[in-house]
Amino acid sequence: MAGKPPYPPFDAESAVLKVRAGEDAWNTRDPEKVSLAYTEDSRWRNRSLFINGREEIVDFLTRKWENEREYRLIKELWAFGGNRIAVRFAYEYHTATGDWFRAYGNENWEFGDDGLMSVRHASINDVPITASERAFDWDRSGPRPPDYPSLSDFGF
Repeated sequence: MAGKPPYPPFDAESAVLKVRAGEDAWNTRDPEKVSLAYTEDSRWRNRSLFINGREEIVDFLTRKWENEREYRLIKELWAFGGNRIAVRFAYEYHTATGDWFRAYGNENWEFGDDGLMSVRHASINDVPITASERAFDWDRSGPRPPDYPSLSDFGF
């Protein structure tokens, strides 16, 4: 089957794999690559924005990562059932002026049979932090190292 495994319906193992695959993709900060995990007509609510389709996803992510520098993300599975997964996440970034933030949020995902995400609802809050309060400081862009702490390990 074409698409993005694992495919629904999800069990505990496949849901965790799907969440980590999403985390790893977003940590590449590559809008084109990330967009391929979503259906052509994927619908998003991201904070107060409504985004429709891969072209808008690429545009949104391009702007996002131009403004959210040194972006580092950690996601954790919250719940799953059938073709839906709920995650909680936190990410850190700084602005062009050097101000650091940690964003906390929740996402609800819905997938097609091909494993591509068709619906994404994200609720996110940004909290100012200092550079010394950063927790997500692996030294490169890309996936979080396998032995790096989880959100629960951090107490977030």
